[in-house]
Order: sequence, then C-alpha cells, then structure tokens
Amino acid sequence: MQIVAASDIADTPHQPEFIHSRYVWLIAFVAAMGGLLFGYDWVVIGGAKPFYEAYFHLTSPQLIGWATSCALIGCFIGALAGGAIGDCFGRRRTLILAALLFALSSALTGWAHSFVNFIVWRIMGGVAIGLASNVSPLYIAEISPAPWRGRLVSLNQLSIVIGILAAQIVNWQVAKPIPIGATMQTITSSWNAQYAWRWMFTAVSLPALLFFLFSLWIPESPRWLLLRGKSEQATQILARIGGAPYAASEVRSILNSLASSKRNVVGWRELLTPGTRRLLLIGIVLAVLQQWCGINILFNYAEEIYRSAGYGLNDILFNIVITGTINLLFTFLALLFVDRYGRRALMLFGCMGIAISHLCAGVAYTLGLHGAGVLLLTLCSIACYAVSLAPVTWVLISEIFPNRIRGLAVSIAVAALWSASFLLTYLFPILNRQFGTANVFFIYAAICLLGAVFVYQFVGETAGCSLEQIERTAEDLGT
Repeated sequence: MQIVAASDIADTPHQPEFIHSRYVWLIAFVAAMGGLLFGYDWVVIGGAKPFYEAYFHLTSPQLIGWATSCALIGCFIGALAGGAIGDCFGRRRTLILAALLFALSSALTGWAHSFVNFIVWRIMGGVAIGLASNVSPLYIAEISPAPWRGRLVSLNQLSIVIGILAAQIVNWQVAKPIPIGATMQTITSSWNAQYAWRWMFTAVSLPALLFFLFSLWIPESPRWLLLRGKSEQATQILARIGGAPYAASEVRSILNSLASSKRNVVGWRELLTPGTRRLLLIGIVLAVLQQWCGINILFNYAEEIYRSAGYGLNDILFNIVITGTINLLFTFLALLFVDRYGRRALMLFGCMGIAISHLCAGVAYTLGLHGAGVLLLTLCSIACYAVSLAPVTWVLISEIFPNRIRGLAVSIAVAALWSASFLLTYLFPILNRQFGTANVFFIYAAICLLGAVFVYQFVGETAGCSLEQIERTAEDLGT
C-alpha cells in the first residue's frame, strides 16, 4: 500500500493568487541555515580526523570509530527531543536554541585539550545537529505553499551540502602540506596536529551566531500557532506569504484537519494507531535507507577510502573538496527536479544509481584498481545521492505525517536516521578491517537494491499536494 497517489487526490491544492516570493525564500533560507551548520559540523570531522587522531594518540579501530561517531549520539538525542521541544515551545525557538548550541559546542570542541572533553563537546554539537535536522525542514514545510514545498524543503538539503563543501574547503586550506611518507611522529608534532584541526572546528562559530540573530526575525510556523489556538497570528503570517484569500483558505483547511483529529493534544500512543503506525514505519525506513546506502562513509571516512585507493594525504584533502563540489552541483539539480518529476521517481533513480556505483566500486577494489577510477565511481555515487535520497528523504519525512502528530513523528523518524548513521559510522572501521573495502561496498549496494524495492512498493507521490490533502488521503488509505 502506498503513502498517497497523486491520482487519488480529489481536490485541488491551495493555489494562492500571488506569493510574496522574496519573503518566503528569505524565511526559508534563514531556517535552512540550520542545515548549513548541520552539514559543516557533521563533515568537518573527515578532514580533521588524521590530525586529532595524532594529537590524542588514537590507534585502535574502536577509538577511531568512537571519535568519529560520538556526535551521532547527540544527533539522536537532539532529534528525539526536537519534536517535543518544537511542539511545546515552537519551531522558531527551537531553531534559536540549535544556533546557540552550534556556536558553543564548535568553539569548545576545537579547543579541547583532552579526549574526554573532545567527546563531550562533539556530542553537544550533535545535539545541535539533531535539533536542526528535525526542525529546519519541518518549519520550512509548514510555511511553504504547496506548489513550492519540494523546492523550499530541498533548500535545507542544499544548505547542508553548502555546509559540507565549506567544511571540506576549510579543512583543505587550513591544513598545511604534509611531506609524502611522513611518519606518525612527524604528523603528531606538526602544526596540523597541534592547531589546524582546532580551527577547522572553531570556524563554524561565526555562521552559528548569524543564524541565531536571523532566527530572532523569522515568524513562527502558522500551523503550530493554529495548533495552539493563535489563529489571528497565523492568519497574519499566511497573508504575508500569499495574500488574504490564501490565508483564509489555508486557515480553514488546517483547522478542519485539526478538528477531524478530535483532539489537539497529542500523546505518544497516537503514533501507534494503525494508519499512523504505517506512515511512521515508512518514514523510519526511508530515514534508515538514506544512511545505510553508505554515502556518508565517503564523507566521514574519505581518508581511509581514498588511501586504500592509493592516494596520499594531500591528494585526499583535495579529492574531498571534489566530492563536495559534485554534491553541491547535483543538489541544485534536485531543486529543479523534486517538484517537476516528483519524489518517488527520484528516490527510485537514486537507489538504483547508488547500487550500480557501489557494485562497480566493489569490483574495482577486488581487482586492485586504484586512482582516478575509484574516485570517479565514488563521485557517481555522490551525484546519484545528491539528486535523490539526500534531499527527497527530508521532503517526504516533513510532509507525510498529519498536522497533529507531525512534530513527534518527524522527531522519531529523524532519531532513527541518526541511530542508523551512528551504526554506519561506528562500524565502518571494524567492517573495513574485517571484510575489506570491496565487500563493504557490496553490502551497501545490496541495501540500496532492497531500498528500491521498498520505495517502489510503498512510497507514492506527494508532489503538488497540500499537507492537509496528503493527510486526508493517507488516512483514507489507512482505514
């Protein structure tokens, strides 16, 4: 059974006579700054990794995996708490809290002088990532006119990708060249191990402060305001977005949706009702698929992947910038395609494209091929991911759940995403050492093929439908 099929939608999506495009894009951009900080803080670890490992004398795969993945514990906590915090205090205040945590944790991580302090502040930065990954796309979905929602929510993914590329460029520029064949002792005593990795982490503090200041200006989510009975404020915000007729139509539709739920106070038990349980399961599977497709290994463990392919440390840092550039270019394509071709087609394309690229990479490692061929295959995987699973998963998670339980349901789906990311990141050094890089790529390829089957069977099309229309159709299918 599919989430929702476009042909099953009986009524026409709300179409405002005009949209204050500059205002809508501006507030969406501010909310998406959470994604930019999320992307930077999440990927900066990849370039800093060889230097803080030398500084803290990390040698075992368990400690290396823990240092790389510990922030994901915080991501899980932040994502799970984000729904409750966002429902209680509002989406806007949650974004402000995330901005403050980003600024504080990045500076303290960068200047940690013990491994324990480094871990504590990385986890705190993960909490900020979890909050932003939950609330930023949710907020954008709730303020977006239906015809624009795919593009605007994908703007959050574009910001994540810009943050990723920014981290990769900072890592590349801050690190000083390492002599070919340098020993671990040489690396440990170098400027990179003593200071470069610290500035890599600290650099995100400035955009975090800007995010905090801009978040003070944006309006609250009109759907959250209506959920709290503040119809006058919600109407004013919607009128600013699409004019008075649009505001009246949206308010009426949202209130009807809330009235049909029979109660506005949502408990965790409501997530276990048959129709909602099915949607929640779909959201969780999509979130886990986005991580277990294996692409994030190419960001967080790029050093090991490219070193196995025969590259030196200086070339590895440059290759990482190339991966970020490809990621950014194809995310722009996702903005153009997500509303034009729909969510389902892009997800199917992405799963199959990543699976084929992973299979070829596994064969390349099996045959002992090195250099540009492996780099090209990893770039193909990232391109397929950037135009599909990376943005579309966030779009689907933010729109498939009913208004009354969206905050809690999104928080569970995003918490599942970060749990999957933790397992992926922590286990890679162990699996890589135990089974070899080729077999690890084969495993990820198999997961992508299974993901394509799941998407084909259970994920329908939601492009062009209002959140209330998606809710009505999904409930009809669940009864």
